[in-house]
Amino acid sequence: MKYIAQTLGGVVTITPDIYEDKRGYFFESFDPKEFEERVCRFNVVQENESKSKNRVLRGLHYQLPPYNQAKLVRVVKGMVLDVVVDIRTDSDTYGQHMSFFLTDDDNAQLFIPRGFAHGFIAMSKNVRFQYKVDNIYAPKHESGLIYNDSFLNIDWHIQNPIISDKDKELPEMREVQHYTKEQWERNP
Repeated sequence: MKYIAQTLGGVVTITPDIYEDKRGYFFESFDPKEFEERVCRFNVVQENESKSKNRVLRGLHYQLPPYNQAKLVRVVKGMVLDVVVDIRTDSDTYGQHMSFFLTDDDNAQLFIPRGFAHGFIAMSKNVRFQYKVDNIYAPKHESGLIYNDSFLNIDWHIQNPIISDKDKELPEMREVQHYTKEQWERNP
């Protein structure tokens, strides 16, 4: 696997070595020992999958401490524009975001550390999106940022996305409680 550290501290893209033959292909999508050596310790406690129609935007989501989550995400089918936002107040990249096109063509994955808001928009029909997380889902601790926050100014590459009513009500970054890197990294 190829690991590439990104400019937002702790965000890493991972591209697997794919072995193809006349039968199809095989690749290793996660090796906890190698991941710990190359990125960090990542104890997967849950794996989730969503299916989205073209133009569906999910996010920008995160969970508040102490139930915050790191995520390892990938597209099983289709293509998305994946966006991460650094929301750690004492980070050099606080308030900055990055976008990544993830597709089922290369099976690349994105590691998103704790202290980041995350979202994606489906850019093809019937996207299947999978993510591993390192902490339990805690509904009372879920939060997020509105996708069109004027401070963040994210280019989603699609006009008039399809958004859930819940995501339409998310606050702007200036309206949320903020935490330091240390507070984001604590375990419950």
